[in-house]
Amino acid sequence: MTNSPNSSRRTDDASFAADVAAAPVVLVKFAGAWCPPCRALQPTLDAIARDRSDLLVLSVDVDESQALAQQFSVRSVPTLVAFRDGKPIGQIVGNQPRARIEALLRA
Repeated sequence: MTNSPNSSRRTDDASFAADVAAAPVVLVKFAGAWCPPCRALQPTLDAIARDRSDLLVLSVDVDESQALAQQFSVRSVPTLVAFRDGKPIGQIVGNQPRARIEALLRA
């Protein structure tokens, strides 16, 4: 499959709802700039996005968007929340292997 044109980008409180509705399947990474596991996870997310034209990967900085982090009960970073057709379908915490993330997207 071809790479999604916006395979990985930042979102925030103001644009989150529109961004999550912008693709059939959206994976949101809640992270912090200070978080090494969050940075380590990004190449895996980029690889998944390259292989799925229907997937949009978004990143939320928990320090800048505390309301979103609270809305999705983010207690630890990285936290991944998957959406299908704008609705949350599942959530996992930590730097997970690709297979686990793909399973979340199939939920």
